[in-house]
Amino acid sequence: MSSYMGYQANQLKVKKMSTIRSTIELSPDVFKIFQKKIFSETGISLDSSKLSLVQSRLYKRLLHYKLSSYAEYLRIIQIDHKEKMEMLNLITTNETYFFREESHFNFLTKHLEHKHKKFRVWSAASSVGAEAYTVAMILDNFLQRDSWEVLGSDINTEVIKKARSGLYPKNWMNKIPDTYKKKYCLIGKGKYENQFLVDRGLARNVSFTLNNLMTVNKEFGMFNIIFLRNVLIYFNDVTKKHVVNTVIKNLEINGYLIISLTESLQNLDLKNLVQVSTSIYQKKG
Repeated sequence: MSSYMGYQANQLKVKKMSTIRSTIELSPDVFKIFQKKIFSETGISLDSSKLSLVQSRLYKRLLHYKLSSYAEYLRIIQIDHKEKMEMLNLITTNETYFFREESHFNFLTKHLEHKHKKFRVWSAASSVGAEAYTVAMILDNFLQRDSWEVLGSDINTEVIKKARSGLYPKNWMNKIPDTYKKKYCLIGKGKYENQFLVDRGLARNVSFTLNNLMTVNKEFGMFNIIFLRNVLIYFNDVTKKHVVNTVIKNLEINGYLIISLTESLQNLDLKNLVQVSTSIYQKKG
């Protein structure tokens, strides 16, 4: 009897939680305010199809504050800067992995074969750092360690922390070529089992910083190559053009801008960029 009562109580609890979850929905009107807020902070345009994504990603913050509506949460982020950043972190977290879109790294390899001077690369939407460390592994195999530098940047504070740690799940090594695995991946033991650490010697030439792609960054200096991949899809054409023009202010003349294979700069009227290959552009004076 007690077992049956326990089962009934648990079922009521599950039903109650399900009812609460189903009644906390992000209304189109409140979603429009989130859209404007996210756009003003990041330049990211979220169309109406992203309503469910925003609802699901922010739901745990409603639970955290024991709120009954997204409108209440909206009021919190309007007055609490720290929570606003937490919201932006949840919205801007994206998939990444090592050696993603391998053709770009093949291009980088060929480009480095006859380089001997200082070489700088900017991973301009670096997420948790897989792209930046991928670039670093390649640079380190062609150049002296004191002659190259990689900068990774992102608007998401949490992914920057992860990138700086250089610690990743062990299965992320699957895409890394064996020669690089042996040279740059340290397999964890004990509490770090099923993880690997990027070689600390390599990591000393890689830095990460918080950055909004909408703003000019004179302090970053100039780069030979800029990776701006898997981020332009979140911008409308006006914002996309602004972001590209802002980013390439840090690109050397004859340097290369690399975007994702799934992205395009068509119809943006970018006069100082010439397409040299699929998703690869060269800056002209």
